[in-house]
Amino acid sequence: MIPVRHLTEDVNGLTVFYREAGPQDAPTIVLLHGFPSSSHMFRNLIPALADRYHVIAPDHIGFGYSSAPSVEEFSYTFDSLAEVTTAFLAQRGIREHALYVQDYGAPIGWRLAMGAPSRVTAIVTQNGNAYTEGFVDAFWGGLFAYAAAPGPDTEPGVRAALSLESTRWQYENGVTDRSLVSPDAWAHDQALLDRPGNAEIQLALFRDYPSNVDLYPKVHEYFRASQVPLLAVWGANDGIFGPGGARAFLKDLPEAEVHLLDSGHFALESHLDVIAGYMRGFLGKVLS
Repeated sequence: MIPVRHLTEDVNGLTVFYREAGPQDAPTIVLLHGFPSSSHMFRNLIPALADRYHVIAPDHIGFGYSSAPSVEEFSYTFDSLAEVTTAFLAQRGIREHALYVQDYGAPIGWRLAMGAPSRVTAIVTQNGNAYTEGFVDAFWGGLFAYAAAPGPDTEPGVRAALSLESTRWQYENGVTDRSLVSPDAWAHDQALLDRPGNAEIQLALFRDYPSNVDLYPKVHEYFRASQVPLLAVWGANDGIFGPGGARAFLKDLPEAEVHLLDSGHFALESHLDVIAGYMRGFLGKVLS
């Protein structure tokens, strides 16, 4: 097994926890996790890639083992999370890199890529949307209603998304063989979600989520202008981001590679070897 280091970096007074492995002089892959997880979701992917690549996976502020200041102390927006990630990569001396984005990692990654397009060598998106296609209404309807009108009528529904039942569902939905999904994954996420003050952090990000959709036209412009190599490897049974979100990349990136898997939102839990295999083939071509 390739050793994975568990480290921290001080970024403007905030502690960013990250996992890192692989040769420092190899091409870098930055892994950006989604809600409600952390770099923990990449615990098995990192060593599967680190023989050939330098792999680094930070926890976003408010997630995992990174700092989680209160909503009064930090502005929980996707712009802010992207700014911290940009500063973190700069402090670590990481310039050119590929991106792996999932869920929340996608809008953070799009901001990084548009801010410095020459630095992003390739993108792997695993259930990380950049188009309105693929949004599953049963999941998103309540969140967008809350974001448009936060209050007692809309908040209970989104607070339910912070429950153990919902976290477990995110891991198991769309997975044919649920015995492949370790309960450690949702138990780990839930323990961190349940920290005092964390619900308010997550509600703030829910309220900011429409800013990501508003950004989509600029993201599409970035795709068309850059023609960045992109691999979409997607849990096709996801009850959050459906397969239409994967196919939509072909509108602006006709050379994109799209693979739909018989899995759900956290497809790495059931299809690690398949995803790692697609990544190694794709990155071996575009980063050579």
